[in-house]
Amino acid sequence: MAVALLNLCGLGLGYVLLRRWLPALVCLAATVALAVVALPADPDGVPAWALAGYGALLLLAALDGARRGLRSGPTAPAVRPVLAAALGLVLLAVPAGGAYAYDGLRDDAVEDMLLDRLDAADALVQGASGQDFARARSTYLTALGRYRDLTENHPGSRAAHRVHDSLDAYYKAVSAPYGKADRCAAVAPLEHLRDVPDTIDREVLGDLASWPDKPLATSLLDCGTGKLGTAESDGEGGELGQLLRTFPDSAQAGRVEPALRAAVDRRSADLKGAEPCRATEELRRIDDTAKALPAPVPGHLRGRVAGAVRDGTYACGVDQFEDKEFAEARKTLTDFAGTYTSDKRRARARQIATAAEIAELRPSAGDRLPPTGTPGGARMELVISNDGPDPVEILYTGPVTGRITVGACGSCSTYSSEAAGRGKACKASGRTYPKKTLRLPAGTYHFLHKPGGASGTARGRAAGGRIQPGYTYTQCSYVVTGGGGLGADL
Repeated sequence: MAVALLNLCGLGLGYVLLRRWLPALVCLAATVALAVVALPADPDGVPAWALAGYGALLLLAALDGARRGLRSGPTAPAVRPVLAAALGLVLLAVPAGGAYAYDGLRDDAVEDMLLDRLDAADALVQGASGQDFARARSTYLTALGRYRDLTENHPGSRAAHRVHDSLDAYYKAVSAPYGKADRCAAVAPLEHLRDVPDTIDREVLGDLASWPDKPLATSLLDCGTGKLGTAESDGEGGELGQLLRTFPDSAQAGRVEPALRAAVDRRSADLKGAEPCRATEELRRIDDTAKALPAPVPGHLRGRVAGAVRDGTYACGVDQFEDKEFAEARKTLTDFAGTYTSDKRRARARQIATAAEIAELRPSAGDRLPPTGTPGGARMELVISNDGPDPVEILYTGPVTGRITVGACGSCSTYSSEAAGRGKACKASGRTYPKKTLRLPAGTYHFLHKPGGASGTARGRAAGGRIQPGYTYTQCSYVVTGGGGLGADL
């Protein structure tokens, strides 16, 4: 028994008692080998194969020592085996104490490993802090996952107790664009930080859990107001819509209406400047944004924006005419007259659109805006006849501006050339030609004859002439084949 107990301590002392030096050296070598494998302590502990092999060796040594002790007989006075057995029991504390000490070393190794893991996560955050958030997002999420693992799976560790400080640095790194006053770039990072409590427990975050709310509201306000008029609406009001839906009771939400009003006033003032069309386009974008905004933006503000867009559309059309952009002016003012049917400027818009359409083919018709008033004095008759198979629309501008349509001549045909038209048009005996009569004040006029029916295929023709007092004038419209289009003589 003494030999067996002494061998269980792992030092081969039972064999020493029997003076069996080679087995004693084998036991001692096994213990040294186990120490080499186990130390320094690893977080995963001693490999299972080493523990199993060492345990089997100790058991075999104990059994072999007991067998050898029975066969060898007493080797000393009777008291020696008793003392040896007692010593063996005492020495059993060696492997037990070693196991306990190793557990402590292993715990320290685990702590060191967790601290290294925390340091690695911190390094990820530090390396990503100078990058664009979209590019660094995956790195941030990796670091955040490691912080979560430390707090959830190792809550009592020293590393877990340091996670809050690491998260404080994390928040500062992610929100760096906000600190640099780059409000639009700060929106996405702050939205991410606002979602961090879904990953990290709020008790770990502390005040960090609610910190992003105010910076995010400020960024949404500043970014949204900065984009007013310069960016297309996303259908939800952009950053301002997000602000009103996410933080409806915030101080920043209360500043949306004044910001919109100021933006509209600034563009409305620009309508009297050199670029009313640019200001109008910006007003349209502001209008799109205002329409998409939820409460507390009031309805009357949307009406104010819409009114500014209406004023801008008219101002833009007039400016386009004055800049000789006749096709654009015609479209802008025609759309204005068709959209704002109750606006008192509708008739004037149609006048300018008519002059612009004539000026597309006869630029001199756009040398100046059509007169706003109607001149007094005598009026001269201008009788316009149609010798064409389709209706014809006549646009005119001068002292007065307007347009009329003369119906189709069902029995009329086209002419092979302009010369033939001039010689024969509207002169056939016994034929009645559709006609309209204008009474015009004296002055220089510009005319445009263009197909007025849905089936008309002829090209329009522009011409000019002077109306003088005391005369009666006639025009005849006819169609020339072979690409000649409409012809007309005054």
